Amino acid sequence: MKYSVNEVKQYIAETEVKFIRLAFCDIYGNQKNIAIMPGELDRAFEYGISIDASSIAGFKGDVRSDLILRPDPSTLSILPWRPESGRVVRMFCDITYPDGRIFDADMRNILKKTVEKAESKGISFSFGTEMEFYIFKTDENGDPTKIPYDKAGYMDVAPDDKGENIRREICLTLEQMSIIPESSHHEEGPGQNEIDFRYSDPVTTADNAVTFKSVVKTIANRNGLYADFSPKPLRGYPGNGMHINISVKNAAGTNCNEAATAGIMKRISEITVFLNPDNDSYERLGGYKAPSYISWSSENRSQLIRIPAAVGQYERAELRSADCMTNPYIALALLMEAAMEGIENQLTLPAPADLNLFNASMAEVNTYKKLPGTLQEAKNTAASSEFIKSILPAKLIEDYCM
Repeated sequence: MKYSVNEVKQYIAETEVKFIRLAFCDIYGNQKNIAIMPGELDRAFEYGISIDASSIAGFKGDVRSDLILRPDPSTLSILPWRPESGRVVRMFCDITYPDGRIFDADMRNILKKTVEKAESKGISFSFGTEMEFYIFKTDENGDPTKIPYDKAGYMDVAPDDKGENIRREICLTLEQMSIIPESSHHEEGPGQNEIDFRYSDPVTTADNAVTFKSVVKTIANRNGLYADFSPKPLRGYPGNGMHINISVKNAAGTNCNEAATAGIMKRISEITVFLNPDNDSYERLGGYKAPSYISWSSENRSQLIRIPAAVGQYERAELRSADCMTNPYIALALLMEAAMEGIENQLTLPAPADLNLFNASMAEVNTYKKLPGTLQEAKNTAASSEFIKSILPAKLIEDYCM
């Protein structure tokens, strides 16, 4: 349910809400927040709440330190793990300068503007994410170890799969927050799990991805465990990916996935540093079904983009290179821009790569372009991209690419 300002005020007045968390992200997608009391809610909606942003990644430098958080009432959600008495709720915020101008590095706003641009062209996007994470044991001090919670494998069941109850608690918690998972299962790595989500509009998808990581970490911690979303937690085992399912339609409701996918393939190297912003991201790519070549297929999961065999409303393209360290607001905005370029220029897909690129011969794989192989290569590619410069603020590009 999406709330209005008056509905939020009424809800908080009629329930035992004692704290309101105003949430936002730094430029790397790490959630931040400030808590206010209910008596400050009117001021928050009318004038915003001032914060000192000087110590927040990507918000400092030549940016003035005072910024204003303006809560988005449509994103109101309870935090179910907090007490019933003295309940805590959360709203995502827009970020502005004190004079009301939108803050340059407010990536949620950039995504919202990208959605508006798409709508003006009669194009609609829906996204669904598949996010992977490891669960590790903690030591006697509660600090994380690298000891997996179990030794189960792909889609195993209990008792081998010890994460079953953790995933259940995560899914039920998300449901209380009106975020509905589609499926969950054990992944290939020991202690590795995956939870998939239904399609949503772009901003809701990004909000939910940020919320999901917070919920998983909280539930793991409550159970004396540690959840790790990093791209390569264990050497020699599969990394954590964030597969992004994309469905694109024009004003007539016709599927535009082919041209959109061609646009994404054209720009993927320039986008990669924002999808894979960590050194370990490049340890993940190229192994255990994580792609390293710019290719597509409907046949197997060794490709950058898989187009599953589906029809009608279930037609989609699945991008398999991104990992959970991405800022989802940046990722979806860039993917939408690339997809719109593909649609406008009526780009067509190359022939499908209907082979397993992990065991193909060098003669076969050398016919395909590669994704950037290191973080520095990805940074250099993005820094020189006119496409990226046309979408993201210069300071944000500099922060990612320096």
